[in-house]
Amino acid sequence: MKKISLSKSVRSMTIRYVSAAIGGFLSSLAMPRENISPFIFLSVALLLFSIHDLKFLRALGVGLVGGFAFYLSQIEWLSLYLGPIPWLALSTLEAIIFSFGMAATALVWKWLQKTLLVGNAFKPLAISTALALMWTAREWVSITLPYGGFPWSRLAQTQSETYLAKWVYLGGLGSLTFVVALLAALATVSILAWKENRGFPHWSVLLVLALALGIPATIYPGANAEVGSVTVGAVQGNANAGLFANEEPGTILENHLQATKLLEKDPLFKKLDVVVWPENASDLSPFSNPMANARITSLVNKEIKVPLIFGTITARGEDYFNSSILWQPDLGPTDWYDKKRPVPFAEYVPNRDFWYQIAPDLIGLVSRGYTFGERDGIFEIKESKLGSLICFEIAIDDIGRSLVSDGAQIILSQTNNADFGRSDETYQQAAFARLRAIETGRVVVNVSTVGVSAIYSPDGSIIDQIATFEPGVMLEKLPLRTSITPAMVLGPVFDLIANLLAAILIALAAYRSAWPPARRPRIYSSRS
Repeated sequence: MKKISLSKSVRSMTIRYVSAAIGGFLSSLAMPRENISPFIFLSVALLLFSIHDLKFLRALGVGLVGGFAFYLSQIEWLSLYLGPIPWLALSTLEAIIFSFGMAATALVWKWLQKTLLVGNAFKPLAISTALALMWTAREWVSITLPYGGFPWSRLAQTQSETYLAKWVYLGGLGSLTFVVALLAALATVSILAWKENRGFPHWSVLLVLALALGIPATIYPGANAEVGSVTVGAVQGNANAGLFANEEPGTILENHLQATKLLEKDPLFKKLDVVVWPENASDLSPFSNPMANARITSLVNKEIKVPLIFGTITARGEDYFNSSILWQPDLGPTDWYDKKRPVPFAEYVPNRDFWYQIAPDLIGLVSRGYTFGERDGIFEIKESKLGSLICFEIAIDDIGRSLVSDGAQIILSQTNNADFGRSDETYQQAAFARLRAIETGRVVVNVSTVGVSAIYSPDGSIIDQIATFEPGVMLEKLPLRTSITPAMVLGPVFDLIANLLAAILIALAAYRSAWPPARRPRIYSSRS
């Protein structure tokens, strides 16, 4: 009997490990560019199934397998940047966070299954809501900690081109993650309930589906101009602007100078208000290189005759910044924005001395660390206010929200994706740009050195785009908007409440697990 029991246990755990691995891998197929978005529901469902009815430590191991499959498959593009070690290191860190989140979820699930007294129809709904809160809170930890977190691999990304994307208009990206996790959790819990002969909770399923699908149908994000418009020319130079590119100095700048000439062929050229180049569009700083200064000055004063916003590296004293510069006709540089969140282990190395002892060759590749910027990112052009985000900042919730709070009427997302080649990274980043447009109610101009370069309307639709790895331009008259979407107010509140409720659930489940309530003695009645 013991052998049979042990055999069943091994088979059960093997199935769970396989389920976690498959679930983690399927998440990558739901992400852009594959964009098989329904797979994310199956992915989350399989991951939840793998930890059902497990104790904390066993769920920790299963969650680690799922976390590795989840991140290794989604961010394989990172290996193109600095090799396989950063990819493996980051995946390991995120997998550990993922595993503790899954173990905590299993703990809460097991406790709720034993203690909830609600009717059969709504018990699965209550449990599913708790599981969705746990997933949302775990995701928040991953995108926040450590060193500012890794703001990637979010369930919301998988829905950037779907009907459900409208949820970010109400509560931000966290609310969309919650909805996706809730639908997957309810399917999982309902199937398990049916399998255990406890009936299928039709009313719970119908209620959640009605809310999840019905609420977006009532949302109509405005896309019309509210305070006028601005005609923007965005330029993709198709420059080999990677970290280890061996191009002759000035080549990247020249690429963007030449591509800018394409604007002249557009009928809207004479109505142009501003030209935008990507991050790192000038590989020579016009503040220290006379040739770069002369070429940019000539372009702005004699050719386009409108302000130019472009990315370059600037130095002030001993500090270096990843900057976006506003260069005006006859005035030169009048304003700038410094990237607020340089990417750890790519643009700077936190605790360098410690990490250098572990991987000196790798850490040595990041020879120069960028200083954190402190400016507001708002560029004023005539009567309009353009907010600037640099590269990965498009994925960081609070920076996008702060731009709107500071008065941004349109958002510029300037990025350099050359290091990641033709991988999924640039498409995953573009998904953030689309979601950010819906969330903020602002046009987002996503302009890259090599692509994806596209302009997204506040309703999420594409206004214009450029083919990847080709020089090109986008020239469009874009609406300026000042209204505040519900997400700008409710997004931070939703994140706070989700995290607080998840923490309470973990605390209660852990307490009851460590100190279970004493079993009540049976009371027998006797008749004399």
